[in-house]
Amino acid sequence: MAESTIDQHPLMGWDKPDLDLSQADWRSSSRGAGDVQIAFVEGFIAMRNSGSPESPSLIFTPDEWGAFVLGAREGEFDLT
Repeated sequence: MAESTIDQHPLMGWDKPDLDLSQADWRSSSRGAGDVQIAFVEGFIAMRNSGSPESPSLIFTPDEWGAFVLGAREGEFDLT
């Protein structure tokens, strides 16, 4: 099944493009054992639940991704 964010309705103030994620190279977040996958697409970082790849993906700018990862390293997020 092709995945795309095109079917989603953007939120007010949403400044990210509609990305076609159907050809994205998804990678596991934890050496193949995690539930989260990420892909780098057109300068953005997409994150999805590997158990439900048809669900909407989160889209981060590089700055947002950096803040998310920093928070995760400090224990603010549980990525397991």
